[in-house]
Amino acid sequence: MKRSTTLITLALASALALAGCGTNGEENTGAASEAATSAAAGAGSTETTGTTAPSGSSSAQEISEEHNDADTMFAQMMIPHHQQAVQMSEMMLAKDNVDPQIQELANKIVAAQGPEIDRLEQMLQTWGEPTSAAAGDMGHESMGHDSDSGSGMEGMMTEKDMDQLQAAEGDEAAELFLTQMTEHHRGAIDMAKEEVTNGQNSQAIAMAQKVIDDQEAEIQEMDGLLQQLQS
Repeated sequence: MKRSTTLITLALASALALAGCGTNGEENTGAASEAATSAAAGAGSTETTGTTAPSGSSSAQEISEEHNDADTMFAQMMIPHHQQAVQMSEMMLAKDNVDPQIQELANKIVAAQGPEIDRLEQMLQTWGEPTSAAAGDMGHESMGHDSDSGSGMEGMMTEKDMDQLQAAEGDEAAELFLTQMTEHHRGAIDMAKEEVTNGQNSQAIAMAQKVIDDQEAEIQEMDGLLQQLQS
């Protein structure tokens, strides 16, 4: 009986010892695993931080620095041209009793030309060029709306034109807007065609072609709206 008790005691002691080893092993394994996971996470974090581009820099990096005088002139002249189109459109959006189709067109012009202004400014910044042309550089013979326009750009409205649009209401405002914007678009198309022919920067040329395509389509749309108003 005594021998049996001794054997049982030894067996229990061995079992407890093995259990203790197992527990320590699992704890060590868990700790090692956790440390490895933390180290991997830290390494991944460092790698991501090192390869992330600075915020706001991607747009400028996408623009090629290669350009010529035609590219510069296109960007410098199209910025104020677009700005006036946006201004005219915002005038219409601020008016009451304007046909919803006219307001939809005005919204479309603002949505398209606002981002294009930003892109043109980014191009000039990338090229190291000023955002506006010298007055003497804007005097192309083919690029004049009127002697009192205050600019040498095709299709630009005079101050008097803008005052008339601001004062007009209802259908009168809609008809005036469509007539003026059609002329404005034709001027932009002529400027864009010059860029397509003479420009060097592929991105500026692509934007010029987009201006041609978009604004030719809008001229057709405006012709249809004008016919509806006059019928």
